[in-house]
Amino acid sequence: MSWEDKVRKVTPYVAGEQPRKENVIKLNTNECPYPPAPGVAKLAAGMDCGRLRLYPDPDASTLVNALAEYYHVSPKQVFVGVGSDDVLSMAFLTFFNGGKPILFPDVTYSFYDVWADLYRIPYRTCALDQEFHIRPEDYRQPNGGVIFPNPNAPTGVFESLDVVERILRDNRDVAVIVDEAYVDFGGESALPLLKKYDNLLVVQTFSKSRSMAGLRIGFCIGNEKMIRYLNDVKFSVNSYTMNLPSQILGAEAVRDDAYFKSVTAKIVATRERVKGELKKLGFVFPDSKANFIFVTHPAIPAKQIFLALRENDIYVRYWERPRIANSLRITVGTDEQMDRLLDFLGRYVAEYGKGGADGSLQVHNS
Repeated sequence: MSWEDKVRKVTPYVAGEQPRKENVIKLNTNECPYPPAPGVAKLAAGMDCGRLRLYPDPDASTLVNALAEYYHVSPKQVFVGVGSDDVLSMAFLTFFNGGKPILFPDVTYSFYDVWADLYRIPYRTCALDQEFHIRPEDYRQPNGGVIFPNPNAPTGVFESLDVVERILRDNRDVAVIVDEAYVDFGGESALPLLKKYDNLLVVQTFSKSRSMAGLRIGFCIGNEKMIRYLNDVKFSVNSYTMNLPSQILGAEAVRDDAYFKSVTAKIVATRERVKGELKKLGFVFPDSKANFIFVTHPAIPAKQIFLALRENDIYVRYWERPRIANSLRITVGTDEQMDRLLDFLGRYVAEYGKGGADGSLQVHNS
């Protein structure tokens, strides 16, 4: 017996690759291709660094109040964390303790099973249908809680609020967490359902639509009792989880609603244009309502395309996992980035059709 026999061993989450090379087209981690709101940069430039010697507000009141005002809820209904991953992790730790397995889709955000294993929470996955949609009836079985993204990751498929409510209606005795990391790109938030269901927790992030992945800001909204329980757990782990710049700059990002809406509209427009171009090249994909497209080419193995793109400094996301091993997740970048991607794919598909594609095609910067 050694000390290693007492280690809590888990298989960790594997984040998307962060290339160290210059001038790559990075479409693998769903970051926003545009900068944060202008007021964020202005405020950051004038920030009093002398304040950094002090601990930040443990309640993150400036940010919490800004979010509460924006979403028309009480500040007591808002919880913030270091990215939505931190919020979700705290939620797993807080609400999934019933002993029965929690439920989530078989094709979904790959951090869910990691947290379940880490916190020793039993879980069961529910298979999505052939079009990658949730089957609400699968969530009627006895369980210790439910979580799913909407729109889903990595598929981008959005479930209507009718589907969400069916799941809530069948699970009044457990926490139901709706992970809305991508909802701002065409989905409809479940927030209105908070008025009817006291077991609902809605989680969102600043990393995608608010262009602030580098500051790590996430939040959730629920009833006051749920948020109080979350804070009890948070303050039992670390009272000062969110740094001062994130609190101040995050609040400023929330205030500039016009910029936020212009950025999401621009990404949606690019996404819809790229969908049309990908179809012309023979790709098929679910109808994404996120800031990415989950594509398959019926004639060309996804891993081969992934490696060819990577060889040519275009990074997309690929998983060798059941049901999705022949698909690629492509983040929606700027129009210029997407045009370079499409140019490469057009030439690659044409060469493959002639039997010559081997990953050696080069993307030339213009």
